[in-house]
Amino acid sequence: MSRLLRATALTILVASCGGGGNFTAPRNLDDACSILNQRPTYLKAMRKAEKRWGIPVHVQMATIYQESKFIGNARTPFKYVLGVIPMGRQSSAYGYSQALDGTWDEYRNGPGGRGAKRDNITDATDFMGWYMAQSTERLGIAKTDARNQYLAYHQGRTGYARGSYRNKAWLVRIANEISARSDTYRAQLIGCGKT
Repeated sequence: MSRLLRATALTILVASCGGGGNFTAPRNLDDACSILNQRPTYLKAMRKAEKRWGIPVHVQMATIYQESKFIGNARTPFKYVLGVIPMGRQSSAYGYSQALDGTWDEYRNGPGGRGAKRDNITDATDFMGWYMAQSTERLGIAKTDARNQYLAYHQGRTGYARGSYRNKAWLVRIANEISARSDTYRAQLIGCGKT
């Protein structure tokens, strides 16, 4: 076998095994145990973030559910002019955690490192843990408080401190739903022994 043929075969093999990642959502997003059984790497990543930053797995899961429905390459929708001309995305949010470019750059320049990727579950959960741990430190939000952690995550810590969410009934409703989902996920994780 020629050297070129071997190199080509090896390249194809490597590309087929490691390329891209699985960006589809797991099935049955209402069942934490089902999600983690389908994607064991999620549990490993979330436990690692919990150990490093103290943010419980169920809080991370409820937030990821809301932000991306566990789709690794999730993006915000396009904005349109006149209803038909695309004018870019609504924001720079991307990945499992829907981190914005500026906040992600801050994380990459700090604990995340330059190689961190928003569509990598380990990096995304570490980012989320880092961000929420800072919200605990700066705003006094309990690490187990999924509702207020989400409000600070969505509005930014400055916006949360100003109470900008108080005039957004839709956001408060979503934060309450996240809190309920976090409690449900916690009970499910206890039931299947993944806590």
